[in-house]
Amino acid sequence: VQLQASGGGLVQAGDSLRLSCAASGRTFSSYAMGWFRQAPGKEREFVAAINWRGGTTYYADSVKGRFTISRDNAKNTMYLQMRSLKPEDTAVYYCAADRDSLDATMTEGEYDYWGQGTLVTVSS
Repeated sequence: VQLQASGGGLVQAGDSLRLSCAASGRTFSSYAMGWFRQAPGKEREFVAAINWRGGTTYYADSVKGRFTISRDNAKNTMYLQMRSLKPEDTAVYYCAADRDSLDATMTEGEYDYWGQGTLVTVSS
């Protein structure tokens, strides 16, 4: 499967932004999916994950209550709605797919397919 992340941009602190991750192939609905991010000079970190049907979600503590992960299997697309953005949310955001599990996971090594990343910059 190929993943294409989009929706990044330059926003001000407190603004909202929605990222999308479009997947090719007919097996999207059978993959757990996740979002990760990598800030300049830092390692990539977990942001959010969602199971194959969208009924189970996990979030990093740093984004809990501000970000919402969702998916539309009919459209082969996953989303990350980001609200109340902070300068520390500035990063390249990557979407990822876990082909071996229906269940959501926070573990980066469990993911098999990665998108190219989309840059989110939050100014103060």
